Amino acid sequence: MAEHKPLSDRIAEKAAELGFVACGIARADAAPRTAERLRQWLADGRHGDMIWMEARAHHRESPAGLWPDVRSVIALGMSYAPAHDPLSLEEAGDIGRISVYAQGRDYHDTVKKALKALARWMVAEAGGELKVFVDTAPVMEKPLAEAAGLGWQGKHTNLVSRRHGSWLFLGAIYTTLDLVPDRPGRDLCGSCDACQRACPTDAFPAPYQLDARRCISYLTIERQGPIPREFRANMGNRIYGCDDCLAVCPWNKFAAAAAANRAFAPRPELTAPHLADLLALDEAGFRQVFSGSPIKRIGRDRMIRNCLIAAGNDGGAALLSPVVRLLDDSDPVIRGAAVWALERIDRGRFETERDIRFAAEKDEMVCREWRGEAV
Repeated sequence: MAEHKPLSDRIAEKAAELGFVACGIARADAAPRTAERLRQWLADGRHGDMIWMEARAHHRESPAGLWPDVRSVIALGMSYAPAHDPLSLEEAGDIGRISVYAQGRDYHDTVKKALKALARWMVAEAGGELKVFVDTAPVMEKPLAEAAGLGWQGKHTNLVSRRHGSWLFLGAIYTTLDLVPDRPGRDLCGSCDACQRACPTDAFPAPYQLDARRCISYLTIERQGPIPREFRANMGNRIYGCDDCLAVCPWNKFAAAAAANRAFAPRPELTAPHLADLLALDEAGFRQVFSGSPIKRIGRDRMIRNCLIAAGNDGGAALLSPVVRLLDDSDPVIRGAAVWALERIDRGRFETERDIRFAAEKDEMVCREWRGEAV
């Protein structure tokens, strides 16, 4: 009977009912090297503009650093395995590529709702105190998920599951209960270096190490100012995130799209959006298109900046007019990206000689603004 099953088994069964495809348990002190690795990563400055990583590092170093009473951690994974090849639009330059995880409903809401439901059930079943976390909290979900047996942190630093590949949203429940831990995950990357070779901007200084400052996901989502010129050409048509290192992982051949939570089904308008349509968005239009999407948090200006970089990489005449209109945008970062995009488009396709002179003038003005000089 169900009441005679170990609590850990019943937790796993309830988690499955709530949409989690992976569930494991670790002791709160099961990932002791996390603190050392985090400190070194921050000391090397590889977190870039993500100052919150440094500000709350003491909370991230261990579960007890955030909550001293925690005894066990329940790590959970919810699948968002795609039904299509994330790399299929690589050559479609006038289409913006959005990372698979952001093409559907905001995962924070879906995962947190399920975590809270599981937590309420656990309190009713076994008591104890609980705290639930998605990735907005100062929690190192990936090493904890590895310690709980959900998989292992691959050479691209993301979690890899034997059953679900790289397509898992992670959540965690901290509890004061003493639960029987699962065996930790075992690294099965072997000699494979597909993810390292696939990175367009060489964001991996070594296997199992990530320099976020070079990562397209960081550049398109977290970076607030102009994107460094050295990375722009290699960004291609990626306008929000990047799936390349995940998509090439051989373990994804075991990931079934049927296991993906329906809440993460891609919205048609986000699977292959035209750059020209996105470049025309004002603030209200941006909010309407990306309502309920995790993309909404980066704001209109950052999205337009990203789309301008993609437009410059495409160089198509159809994108000329939308780019020219943005030369006079109120945001200097957008103006600068528009100038760069025009530099990449064949000048023979400019509408008038006035556009060429205007672009040159704007280019100098924006560069001076970036340097903090008077204009």
